[in-house]
Amino acid sequence: MVRAFAPGKCILFGEHAVVYGHPAVAVAIEAGVEVRLEESERWVLDGMNFEPSRHPHIKHIITNVFEYDGSPLKIDINSTLFPAAGLGSSAALSNAMGAALQELIDPSGDIDAIKLARISHSAEAIAQEGRASPTDTAASALGGSVVVSGERLKGINHRFDAELITPEGERNWSIHSAELHPNLAEAWLVLGFTGKGSPTGKMVAGVADLLEKEPAHKEDMLAIANITNAGLAALAAGNLPAIGIAMDACHKRLQNIQVSSPALDLLVNSARPHSFGAKLTGAGGGGCMVALTNNPKRVAEAIEIAGGKPLISRFGTEGVRLID
Repeated sequence: MVRAFAPGKCILFGEHAVVYGHPAVAVAIEAGVEVRLEESERWVLDGMNFEPSRHPHIKHIITNVFEYDGSPLKIDINSTLFPAAGLGSSAALSNAMGAALQELIDPSGDIDAIKLARISHSAEAIAQEGRASPTDTAASALGGSVVVSGERLKGINHRFDAELITPEGERNWSIHSAELHPNLAEAWLVLGFTGKGSPTGKMVAGVADLLEKEPAHKEDMLAIANITNAGLAALAAGNLPAIGIAMDACHKRLQNIQVSSPALDLLVNSARPHSFGAKLTGAGGGGCMVALTNNPKRVAEAIEIAGGKPLISRFGTEGVRLID
């Protein structure tokens, strides 16, 4: 039997602007997905017959990537992430599945986080009909904090490039690791789930439509890009108040492009009195918000009182890994 774990992620800055080539910053969180594999007499997923057509990303990893032709497998999945909440649960599953299967096939091999990020990105593309950003898969594989941009950025550690042929044409990204100041060890992220799923495709399409109808909102995208750069500088300096200011400013711009919701705004506003800053995280329309704080218990209580489901995490945790 082998076990592997991959973390989820949240986006601190850059949602939606990253679609237009601007940078986005994501951090790995402590909650994630564990996959356990062991040989079996038949293919089983969580106690049920494994149906590949219902799990295209898992099928892709088993069949297309590793070309596995060994004994049937019993696959058990345990997730501590909110489902369909914009926390990268699917990417975490792909990373954990890839790491576990690699270990099963070749126990003497080392975990290559970049290789797994690429594998998981291809699996996500299969599952999402040819469209997938490498943000979730890279953050989950590499851990810490990653910056995804349409071009290589100066003054930051470049890790690898990714490309994908989508129905709209070829897309290219550069993935970097952002430096996290030791001061961030004193901070916590508190996520608040609205209880409603985040429809990423619908929200991205809605923003594209808004920009076409009201081109003035392109200024919001440029502003989000500038906020992201300021947030990166604050992360490197360990300036918690400045990170919080950037988070608040980013949320305001995301409201302007109509991707927030009353439920998200309620949770954000409930967290702010006890936080350095708070904002929605991910595509919006539902899903989660995130607050940066040194009083996580108080923020979690405020989110719960406001009707959300809280999740507390350290800042920028370790990436995909095997479990003994």
